[in-house]
Amino acid sequence: MLSSTAECLYWLGRYMERAGNNARGLQVTLRMSSLTGAVDRRDNAWRALLTASGCAPGFAETGAAMTQANVVRYLAADATNGSSILSCIEAARSNARRVRTALTTDMWEAVNETWSEGRRTTEATFTPDNLPAFLDWVKQRTILFNGAYADTMLRDEAWSFVRLGTMFERADNTARVLDVHHHALAGAEEGGALAYVQWQAILRSVSALRAYQWVYHSRLDPERIAELLILRPELPRSMIACYARIEETLDGIAALHGGRRGECHRLAGEMHARLRFGRVEDIMSGGLHEFLTAMVNRNLELGRQIQEFYLQA
Repeated sequence: MLSSTAECLYWLGRYMERAGNNARGLQVTLRMSSLTGAVDRRDNAWRALLTASGCAPGFAETGAAMTQANVVRYLAADATNGSSILSCIEAARSNARRVRTALTTDMWEAVNETWSEGRRTTEATFTPDNLPAFLDWVKQRTILFNGAYADTMLRDEAWSFVRLGTMFERADNTARVLDVHHHALAGAEEGGALAYVQWQAILRSVSALRAYQWVYHSRLDPERIAELLILRPELPRSMIACYARIEETLDGIAALHGGRRGECHRLAGEMHARLRFGRVEDIMSGGLHEFLTAMVNRNLELGRQIQEFYLQA
């Protein structure tokens, strides 16, 4: 497979996953801002969302005030923000069009129809009354895309690079969501109403609130939330589940290339092993923020190594 084709497939997976992640983040922050009364707390919720999405520096450059309307517009539809939902859909469709013959019909239709419907959005789409429906639609479209490639693609290189991009983006998002809310988890013993809302928000951001209840059958507990999202392999969006799939996918690609490996394979294995043999007690006592920051930085390095080894011509 040409490196340019692999790159398009990899970024197709990443952009579709990122669109869904941003939709979840916006849904959760809208809910939090409606439940927290103090203005400074609402501002902090929107600031945290920008940080988790990696869009805080870009938003700061716009000079716009930290208001719900401005942040929603920037993360949902701003064409100057390459990570806004509509920008992600546009980029995903552009990458899909370049490798149309490598996709199944169901995959192409999922991406192309999403792009086509996204182009019909107007300013009214992002008003408080209409925004929830738009965000639900984005989540549904990304789930449709994930189902299309999971159920219809041959398990070959094309599938491997779409999956690699999806899992990489998902792992990064889970780590960032946890890190931006680490203060709500680290050292928390008896949480008040605000802490409980924050704990729910963390789980809702990765669609894991019901999973928590199913696994633990108890009230929300910060250490268990960290354990679920970092170390429980049965949760599809946990960090360990994502890195297990990243390592597995890279190993599969290496096998198709005669066993040729690079630094990205070593890094993926190291990160997965750190989680496989990790204990939540050690993570919390050593500093949740420090652990997550280190993982985010290692993830950035992993992305650079994947780009260098497989995606550069």
